[in-house]
Amino acid sequence: MRSRWFGVLLAVVAVPGPAAAATAVPDPGVVTARYTFNGRSGAILDESGHGHTLSVISGHGGVVRSVVHGQGTALAFPARCAARVCPHVALQTPSSADLNPGTRDIAYGADVLILPGQTSKGQNVVQKGYSTTSSQWKLQVDGVAGRPSCVLVDDKKPAIRMVTSAVSVADGRWHAIACHRAGTALEVLVDGVRRGVATIPAKLSVTNGRPLSIGGKGAYADNDQFNGALDNVWVEIG
Repeated sequence: MRSRWFGVLLAVVAVPGPAAAATAVPDPGVVTARYTFNGRSGAILDESGHGHTLSVISGHGGVVRSVVHGQGTALAFPARCAARVCPHVALQTPSSADLNPGTRDIAYGADVLILPGQTSKGQNVVQKGYSTTSSQWKLQVDGVAGRPSCVLVDDKKPAIRMVTSAVSVADGRWHAIACHRAGTALEVLVDGVRRGVATIPAKLSVTNGRPLSIGGKGAYADNDQFNGALDNVWVEIG
C-alpha cells in the first residue's frame, strides 16, 4: 500500500483490520486489462497491451480528476450528491471477447479510497455486463458500511451470485480490493486477505456484449456512481 495525502483529508496509513487468516494471492492468469491512470491525457490506455482503451463518458457535468497516489496518480470521481440532478461519469471500453471469462477462472480488482461519509447503497468499481439484461462480473462497494462485494451472473440462469466482505473500506485510506472466481468458489479480498467466500455453480458462465465499465454503469442517473478515488484497476482471466 502506498501512502500520500489526497487533498487534506485522506491520509493513507496502513492500518490492520480485524484479525483474519491471510490467504494466498491467486496465481496470475492472463492479464487482459490494466490501468494505472498515470500520465492521463484524453483516452486512457490499457497497459496490459490488449488495447482496451478507456473513454470518459459523462452527464450533468461529471468529471474525473487526477490526484496523487504514491509515486503516480489516481482518478477521483464525483463526490456523493443528494440533489435531484447529479454529476455522473464512468470510464468505458467497447466489449471484447477476451474480457468474457465464460466458465474460466477470473480475478479482478482495484485500489480504492472512500471517505466514511461518501458511501451509498451501491457504488460500482469495475464491471462487464448488467445483472438484469445480460450476464455480469462486477466489483462494487455496498451500503452505508462501505463493504466491497463481488458479483457473478450466469448468461443462461440469471440469478445473482454475490459475496460481501466482512470489513469496510470506507475509512479514508487506500485499500486493495479484489474478486477471485476459481471453479466453484467466489471470494472477496481486502488488502490481500480473504474477507468472504461463496459457493457458485461450476458451469456458471459470463459472456456478454457489454462494455467494460469503471466507476459506474454509465453516464445516466441510475449508474451506481463511485464516489471516491480509484487506481490500479486490473482484470485477469484463466
